[in-house]
Amino acid sequence: MKPFLLLATRADDAAADGEYEAFLRFGGLDESSLRRVRLEQRPLGDLDLRDYSGLIMGGSPFNSSDPPEAKSAVQQRVEGELATLLDEVVAADFPLLGACYGVGTLGTHQGAIVDRTYSEPVGPVTVTLTEEGRADPLFGVLPPVFEAFVGHKEAVRDLPAHAAHLASSPGCPVQGFRIGANVYATQFHPELDVAGIGTRIDVYRYAGYFAPEEAEDLKAIARASDVRHPPALLRRFVERYAIS
Repeated sequence: MKPFLLLATRADDAAADGEYEAFLRFGGLDESSLRRVRLEQRPLGDLDLRDYSGLIMGGSPFNSSDPPEAKSAVQQRVEGELATLLDEVVAADFPLLGACYGVGTLGTHQGAIVDRTYSEPVGPVTVTLTEEGRADPLFGVLPPVFEAFVGHKEAVRDLPAHAAHLASSPGCPVQGFRIGANVYATQFHPELDVAGIGTRIDVYRYAGYFAPEEAEDLKAIARASDVRHPPALLRRFVERYAIS
């Protein structure tokens, strides 16, 4: 099988490695079938899409909607590289699943309005599939209504007309969308389980997603949640696009 490629941007090793392990486990992949490039550490370099079954974009502490003067040199480089890659991905309608950070990067690339209007605190939310989402070959593997973990400072406020709106939550109208037939982004984290969000809470305790003193309460809320369906999206992505 041609491998998938994880585009990662988390500088903290605990969060980066936990994310990679989750994509491996829930995607039914091993390290030979899910390669990883940590873009916060090195440039992407030349990438031939023909070498891969598909691309997965992990989450990130970067926010696409931040003003340019607030972005580090690394963030600006990463955004430039991803924008160039998305030119090719969208033109080829090449399989991509962008989790959380994918909403900001793909949304911005496609002309969506991305800002902080619909940020959501760390924790579980109820996600509802749209009619188009229920009929989608990828999102349709999920129940019409399910719980998922989120935690984001920015989100899509308005989608462009050519995007397929696939899912929403009470506090965030765009929880998932599709460009073309094969290019997807989710605002929720399909790779996160209770242990995974616990690690994220520890790592990002002082990153402005929540008040530091709320960390243990957020973990307790996560443990009491019913987040079990989102990983099916990852397995379906792998099954649908794996190339022998």
